[in-house]
Amino acid sequence: MSKTQVKVADEVWIATALLHREHPERIDFSVNEILQRAVKENLSGGYRQGLQMHASYHCVAQKAPNPPATRHRMLSETARGRRRLFREGDPFDPRRQDGKTAPDPADLPVRYRELLKWYDEEYSPNGSQGNAGRMRGVPGNVLLEFAGKIPPDDVARMEKVIEEECERVNSDEW
Repeated sequence: MSKTQVKVADEVWIATALLHREHPERIDFSVNEILQRAVKENLSGGYRQGLQMHASYHCVAQKAPNPPATRHRMLSETARGRRRLFREGDPFDPRRQDGKTAPDPADLPVRYRELLKWYDEEYSPNGSQGNAGRMRGVPGNVLLEFAGKIPPDDVARMEKVIEEECERVNSDEW
């Protein structure tokens, strides 16, 4: 039985989306966890060349596209070696402006297409379906995870800095 030829970038996205669905309490995953999940899913007969590079570089929104044609914004780097699915409002290299943030449904095996609905409706509601003019930022449910966890002195210092510095911030540069 031959495997459907899934694009490497789409395979990385599927693996990451599955990890998010399986572990909703987690913010991000190591590149190695993403690779292991892709291999477990066995979309292309196990580990294939390109998975590491796509999870580490080609799909990462903040990194400069190299080669220039590789402009995907499927993953966001949260820390060195850690990734999560890209959300509208995440920073990205401007040369990736038109890069895709999720696979085309026609490129996915049928059993994974429901992940696109989950991504658009739950994970990144302003995500892959064209988002010009929509609000940017972090969803409220993500911010609520931090409620009560920041010491009051730090909150006061943050409020002061925000009041003093916000006029100089250009959100279009994020």
